[in-house]
Amino acid sequence: MMFEEDLRRQPACLIVPGLGNSGPAHWQTIWEQERADCTRVELGCWDAPVRNVWIGRVDQAVREAGGPVILVAHSLGCIAVAWWAGLLGQDVTSRVAGALLVAPPDVDRADSPEVITRFAPAPMAPLPFPALVVGSNNDPYCRAERAREMATAWLADLVVLDDVGHINAASGLGRWSEGQALLDRLMEGDVRRRVTAPAPIVPAALPKHATMR
Repeated sequence: MMFEEDLRRQPACLIVPGLGNSGPAHWQTIWEQERADCTRVELGCWDAPVRNVWIGRVDQAVREAGGPVILVAHSLGCIAVAWWAGLLGQDVTSRVAGALLVAPPDVDRADSPEVITRFAPAPMAPLPFPALVVGSNNDPYCRAERAREMATAWLADLVVLDDVGHINAASGLGRWSEGQALLDRLMEGDVRRRVTAPAPIVPAALPKHATMR
């Protein structure tokens, strides 16, 4: 009974950064500072990540949240979330109300840095919770087509942004209001877990400067 009551609570946002952590100008840090519902997951070994350590830290954070969560991951943090969902999260993924997976890198690409390819191969199993993948048409770490492949495999909707690179501090997004609009959709339960590959979404329903495919 208590578990059911916990799941009816407003979700908390667990911020899962990528390689090097997210600095002061990164939208993840700004959200954490501005939103009372956002807490950073301390993954550790930020500059030399160990896949199993990061998976374990995600697992610990979800279990300790004590209620429903939204996972807000960037870059390599997205791959850690996908690994966690498949390996460790079976008994607690029901606590995940949704995931915003921003700029997942192509860890399988031959020319990707070794520090990224440590997380290869990219998990391609369907995620057991609703998810939005956000990519960019000029992300140096992942082609838009590869982001589409991951979103399709994960049964997630895909949002493709124009000319914002790796969707990080260098992209100059500030508090990234468009991203917060996507987060709000997850918070409000407007994104449902898919059981088949994503279907096209009417562009008019999206935030400005984005297309969903």
